[in-house]
Amino acid sequence: MIIRKTPAEIEKMRVAGAAVAWCLDEIVRRIVPGKTTTLDIDRIAEELIRSHGWVSSFKNYRGYPNTVCVAVNEEVVHGIPGDRVLEAGDIVGIDLGIAVDGWHADAALTIAVGGKASKEAERLLRVTKEALYKGIEQARPGKHLSDIGHAIQKHVELHGFSVVRDLVGHGIGQSLHEDPQVPNYGKPGRGIRLEEGMTLAIEPMVNAGGYAVETLGDSWTVVSKDRSLSAHFEHTVAIRRDGPDILTLLPVGGLSR
Repeated sequence: MIIRKTPAEIEKMRVAGAAVAWCLDEIVRRIVPGKTTTLDIDRIAEELIRSHGWVSSFKNYRGYPNTVCVAVNEEVVHGIPGDRVLEAGDIVGIDLGIAVDGWHADAALTIAVGGKASKEAERLLRVTKEALYKGIEQARPGKHLSDIGHAIQKHVELHGFSVVRDLVGHGIGQSLHEDPQVPNYGKPGRGIRLEEGMTLAIEPMVNAGGYAVETLGDSWTVVSKDRSLSAHFEHTVAIRRDGPDILTLLPVGGLSR
């Protein structure tokens, strides 16, 4: 069942979205090449969330043991933080969800550690982020659900990359995962019609090589099957009468503390 939100409920989700955006910004600022581990990222996130009285959407969700998902290089999503040290030139995806007063928001980004990576990696990051916004642009009343994924897939494949098929975006609200599922591929004009008040986590996952993926022995970490680089960007978006409203952005002037 798809749960449409009232304007007041969307504003509650925006509070959670600002919290997610602020935490991601703080985490990225604190990454030191050659020193910071993926577990350090998790500890930073947990400290920031607890210090504000927020709740992690991920920790213990379906048994996931950590506060953030951290995916490095060929890892697509759901990487469990550990002792891996992030080196300059790595690309690292950070996926974070926070609940504030019972309302969830979810966002992800992928960065080049140390601000530099290979030309292919930089292009992969740029194209995946662009694809996210191509998809968001379709999140309008009257559009079909598949229009989002079609816009993402078209942009990604135009640049020679592949959209992961096995993982999708999702509805979000008082639960981290709600209906509908939001594929990042497909033909346009299919699926449900989008309506005002729907809230979606739109999240393209893009591989530099083929789109096939597999899950490692920890039962969580998803990697590209051909071990090519992978990138992941995500925003929580509300469908409003006049178009998409991105909820996981820092408010102008920053987060009040």
